[in-house]
Amino acid sequence: MNNSIALKSILHKEIHRFMRIWVQTLVPPAITISLYFVIFGSLIGKRIGEMGGFDYMSFIVPGLIMMSVITNSYSNVASSFFSAKWQRNVEEMLVAPVPNWVIVAGYVGGGMCRGMLVGLIVTLVSLLFVDIQVHNIWVIIATVSLTSATFALGGLINAIFAGSFDDISIIPTFVLTPLTYLGGVFYSISLLPEFWQGVSQANPIVYMVNAFRYGFLGISDVNLVTAFAVIGFFIVTLFVTAMVLINKGIGLRS
Repeated sequence: MNNSIALKSILHKEIHRFMRIWVQTLVPPAITISLYFVIFGSLIGKRIGEMGGFDYMSFIVPGLIMMSVITNSYSNVASSFFSAKWQRNVEEMLVAPVPNWVIVAGYVGGGMCRGMLVGLIVTLVSLLFVDIQVHNIWVIIATVSLTSATFALGGLINAIFAGSFDDISIIPTFVLTPLTYLGGVFYSISLLPEFWQGVSQANPIVYMVNAFRYGFLGISDVNLVTAFAVIGFFIVTLFVTAMVLINKGIGLRS
């Protein structure tokens, strides 16, 4: 009972945090994605034509939605947990009679809520530009949930190691953004030379974007089972890493 109350409390706090400043957390992604649709979809897309048997605008919609989910799931947990660490709130949670997995689940759940809410908003915005079709709704739900959890965990680990607010932006800028843009959001990796196709398969975001695209369009550059296996591997690895770091107090106890 105490664990469920603690989990609900952390989750409620996290949701209230980003909803209280919704103009900063929910509106910018919608504006950014609208610009992507106008520039890449309407202007450049007309010159590209079809990709994977679909018009270019329809092809990039799943990737743009997933990109928003990844970015917001990650940044929400990274900024929130680091703020709690900086304000010494984390120390209070660590000494409370609450298992560390509840703390992890609460913050990750908050990041997932923001990530998937932004994903929904971006999906609604995309309806202004293209008619969205759904091939398999369950694949869509599973992919967006698991991907959001993966990057929420990544944001938590980033916050644990971060020593200042500047450190929060290092991973998103130098790791997350390049991997996202090279993750098949704007193109099919089948267009790449054989060598670069092999390199792309080392990028986990390729599997997430393609599984998500399969849910909408029924096409994918990677095997669906492999995609979910890769996502599952990263979730387990990141969760175990986060638990070990928190249990040992690494980066949390001064």
